[in-house]
Amino acid sequence: MSQEGVGVDLETSLGYLLKEASSALRAAMEEVLRPLGMSVTHYSCLELLAQRPGLSNSELARGAFVTRQTMNVLLQTLERDGYVTRPAKAPVGKALPTRLTPRGRRSLEKASTAVRSIEAKMLTRLTETEQSDASRILQSMIHSLHRDNKDA
Repeated sequence: MSQEGVGVDLETSLGYLLKEASSALRAAMEEVLRPLGMSVTHYSCLELLAQRPGLSNSELARGAFVTRQTMNVLLQTLERDGYVTRPAKAPVGKALPTRLTPRGRRSLEKASTAVRSIEAKMLTRLTETEQSDASRILQSMIHSLHRDNKDA
């Protein structure tokens, strides 16, 4: 029985290929982060805080692509282990702005080096022009999907 016209061709579906690339990237990142005592979510949280100090739990959860509950558990652990600090009481509203500690910064430095090595490996077969094109195309796809979600 012919499968023609049913479903998507997984070998040519951009969505499927993006998901496969994302999964491969995450696995490679987990592999280099594990010896540092980190997960991808842990690393993402520290990286976000280095670039945008004072983010709230909700903002960090959105940036790391996890639920607020997952981020809250992670932040409690990071705070207990001395990687981040949060005020005991919210300065305004309910949000507790989070900041990296010196220990968090040192840990992030090692993790960033490991993650950059994975990204470099991922891009080794692409020319600079292809890398630039890929970045532009991915940003366009993201923008289109975000715009479509806002229009719905």
